[in-house]
Amino acid sequence: MDSSELANNPQLLQYLNQQKEKAMVNQAVSKLTSVCWDKCITDKPGSKFSSSESSCLTHCAQRYMDMSMLIMKRFQQ
Repeated sequence: MDSSELANNPQLLQYLNQQKEKAMVNQAVSKLTSVCWDKCITDKPGSKFSSSESSCLTHCAQRYMDMSMLIMKRFQQ
């Protein structure tokens, strides 16, 4: 399939854009998980997170999402 066929198939373009967005979300979640896990889980994890680990993970994820949104807004300007 060449680029002219892609341009003439809006459903395929929409599908490809959706898949690209899903991949970007998955990549962001993976990065967030890795960063926050390394920062907040300092000992061997048990069957449950401690309250400090849970709080750290929550705050880390929120800061990561806030910074990601800020960066995206800057790129859109």
